[in-house]
Amino acid sequence: MLDQPEFGRRLRQLRQQRGMSQADLTGTGMSAAYLSRLESGARPPTERAVAYLAERLDVPAEAFDLAADCDLADALAAALSHSDSTGDAEVRDMLAHALASTAAADPTTRWQALAQLARLQGSLGEAQPERDTLTRLTVLSDELGRPALQVHARLRMARCARGLGDATAARQAVREALALGERHHVHVPAAELTRGRLLLVSAEAELGDLAEAARLGTEICEKLERTTGALAAEVYWTLATVRTRQGDFPGASALLQQAVEALDSREDLTLWLRLRLAAASLALQALPPRIEVAQSHLDTLAPLLPLVATPRHHTEFLLLQAQSAYLHGDLPRARRACSQAADAQNMLSFRDRIRLEALQSRLAVVDGDPEAPARLRELAGRAQAAGLPDLSAEVWRVLAETVVPARSPEH
Repeated sequence: MLDQPEFGRRLRQLRQQRGMSQADLTGTGMSAAYLSRLESGARPPTERAVAYLAERLDVPAEAFDLAADCDLADALAAALSHSDSTGDAEVRDMLAHALASTAAADPTTRWQALAQLARLQGSLGEAQPERDTLTRLTVLSDELGRPALQVHARLRMARCARGLGDATAARQAVREALALGERHHVHVPAAELTRGRLLLVSAEAELGDLAEAARLGTEICEKLERTTGALAAEVYWTLATVRTRQGDFPGASALLQQAVEALDSREDLTLWLRLRLAAASLALQALPPRIEVAQSHLDTLAPLLPLVATPRHHTEFLLLQAQSAYLHGDLPRARRACSQAADAQNMLSFRDRIRLEALQSRLAVVDGDPEAPARLRELAGRAQAAGLPDLSAEVWRVLAETVVPARSPEH
């Protein structure tokens, strides 16, 4: 039997390889606290504990005689079988350590490990580390010279860059992906190819090339084989985003309603939730804001959040609740929701982080903070520097509304 801390590392490895949490191993004769101390190396194992753990893990007791190594294939297997989001950080660390310790691993296995590491980083809201990992994934894809992997890596890079507010990099990545796919006749499912083109529409709209975004979006819409289902909903949603950037809020609202009606929650509950978050956001962006419409969407989502929302979606919900409360004049509720969203702001996209900081500054103006207007001007400059002119204009509008006392919710 291994001594500590090697025993603890081996126990953790065996558990993660089977996609089990610590809670899955607890029971009569094995408390959660004792198991945690065993894994951390703080308590020496007993023969009784080893026999119990071997039975629960469905391995021979001799499995604990072998030292845990940093084998990349084992780490990858643990990541692929991992289903409990509460353990994402643990699996991420294991994968990162294995990647750093096995530089000579098979390149294809390494590619798969990098892809899983980026996925875990994204789910944890670690956008910049995710981008760094996707950069490594893209380089490895090019070294392998396999177009399908090159396309996949670049599409993921585009989504990550867009979330970070780098629309220029997002556009470049998705253009490269689509060109590679066409040049090498890469076999990509039609739905995924359409989603790649939607990424390009989104990037063009973010960068202010609304005519090109509208043209591409219309082409995609005309080629839709079905007007219902997840793909159709995503197409209508993207077109609604373009209309929003054009300032056509009625047209955007109609398209987003079409997206909502196109999707049955039984087909894709996560997308169903995201569409309603988007509808609430659009209603709050409208001129004038459609506060009651937004709140209706949020009230519909509130009981479902504990069941289906990811940490990212929950944080987006809190931001929308804060914005709605502010516009309703309920400043205490706005401050509470704003504070909760700020605690997890790494989960938000660049665009939503700017909106969160803008709301914080609006509340600070109400509190009499003389520096708050300057912070709003700085936010507008950051949005402009990121190549997001519509977001910059939105912040300037917030500043104009905020510094006029008659427009404050307390007046």
